[in-house]
Amino acid sequence: MNELEKGKILLTGGAGFIGSALLWGLNRLGLQDILVCDQLGEDEKWQNLAPLSFDDYVSSTKLIELVEADSLILKEVRWVFHLGACSATTELDAGYLMENNYRYTKMLCDWALAHDARFVYASSAATYGDGAKGMMDDETVVESLRPLNPYGYSKQIFDRYAKQKALFSKIVGLKYFNVFGPNEWHKGEMRSLVNKAYDQVLETGKIRLFKSYKPAFKDGEQKRDFLYVKDAVDMTIHLAVTRSAHGLFNLGCGKARTWVDLANAVFAALSRLPQIEFIEMPEVIRERYQYFTQANIEKLKATGYRGPKFTLEQAVTDYVQNYLVPRRHMEI
Repeated sequence: MNELEKGKILLTGGAGFIGSALLWGLNRLGLQDILVCDQLGEDEKWQNLAPLSFDDYVSSTKLIELVEADSLILKEVRWVFHLGACSATTELDAGYLMENNYRYTKMLCDWALAHDARFVYASSAATYGDGAKGMMDDETVVESLRPLNPYGYSKQIFDRYAKQKALFSKIVGLKYFNVFGPNEWHKGEMRSLVNKAYDQVLETGKIRLFKSYKPAFKDGEQKRDFLYVKDAVDMTIHLAVTRSAHGLFNLGCGKARTWVDLANAVFAALSRLPQIEFIEMPEVIRERYQYFTQANIEKLKATGYRGPKFTLEQAVTDYVQNYLVPRRHMEI
């Protein structure tokens, strides 16, 4: 028996980018006893759910009521994947972020632990800020980290709460790095560069990248740890079912690549010669811009994980050719 078959699964953010990809991954394991939670609006996020299977749906506001009432609807939940959050790094309403990202997570974590449910939640690599304190998934240093934006802070403050309450011996926190892949169309300006670049190539034949404002980095050679969403799903499920795994984990490839590398991979996937235009970075984000991120994934590997499965070029090719060109969502 698959470990995840023991009890119902609660998946928050299930219609979102990584959440719907995780639902796809769970379906591929034959799992459908899943309560999906999200806050659907007037965008097209609902389309991420259309090809997938789950037992029931509940809005995020309704879930709060169910948890507070200790509803019998949740009595069979033994697994909580809490990916629901406002993930916009440009969101400046810190009060909204604190309620939506911190207090919601705290409430759900407390409920899960009280009901002996495995709690796996999304922290964020944004908690590392400019990386001056390093990017090690070490619970002992969470209080020293200085995020660059309100979103990162709203994620860090729960990590701090978990450390102060000694919860990291019981729960799993996931620090996703730059995840990209199918089911992100609804994210607007928060879509990955691959998604945006595909549209740019079709419209202009070029891909636009930000100029660098630091001498140590040439234009387009700022670096990120790019992670394909299918690998992110595999990592998430692995850590959930590995009962000896607990605490914070970096989820990335473990290797930083340049934006130029990413752009070239898009052109290659479309069988086109690269044409890159470097543009000015908006002043509003210049001071908060990360020039380098790279996940140390030794802690993840120490749990027995063998991956990731996709190189950057393989991931971009799969995404472009199998999802962007046919405009297809992830299906079972």
